[in-house]
Amino acid sequence: MAEAEQEIASAKRRLSRTDRHAQLLDVARQLLDERGTDEFSLGRLAARAGVSKPVAYDHFPDRSAVLVELYRDFEARQLHILTEALRNTDGGMLEVCSTVARAYLECWLTEGREMAGVVAALSGSPDLDKLRREAEHDYLRVCENALTPLIGPMNPVFLQAVTAAGDALARETVAGKIDADDAGRALAAVIVVIAQEARTVPREQAS
Repeated sequence: MAEAEQEIASAKRRLSRTDRHAQLLDVARQLLDERGTDEFSLGRLAARAGVSKPVAYDHFPDRSAVLVELYRDFEARQLHILTEALRNTDGGMLEVCSTVARAYLECWLTEGREMAGVVAALSGSPDLDKLRREAEHDYLRVCENALTPLIGPMNPVFLQAVTAAGDALARETVAGKIDADDAGRALAAVIVVIAQEARTVPREQAS
């Protein structure tokens, strides 16, 4: 009986490479939530996931690779939340700006503490810098596409202030220093001003 149970348990552990990779990332999120980045290691990840260290290292060459991928997933979810929110928005500029603000803060409020630790742990990493630039570009392109039909062509340089303001407000909100509703209204107001300024400056002027 015990042998049969072991065989069943072993079968459950035999996941496809894709499923195993996803499982390891899920377990990594749990560890970060419980212990933070300082105590995170591939050894602890393997132990919690019920696999050997070589299995963990087969998926991730080092600790930083796990953190980079977790951050990539975070940015992908943030973009998905924004895209879905805008798809359900059919109002004018004020509603679109409010939707962008709420979507930006929603993801940070859900995972902000863990991601703040990830960003700090990867400080100075070329991989993180590249990933953040790409994610910001994709996010702001969605914002620009949502606002352009309402206010006309925009200078995308101005939109970079959206993520700067959003990150600052999100950090203060996650830290409990400001109210989430106040942060949402403040960010929406910032986006309105940025959008208005962006439409008054020709693209050529910023080049």
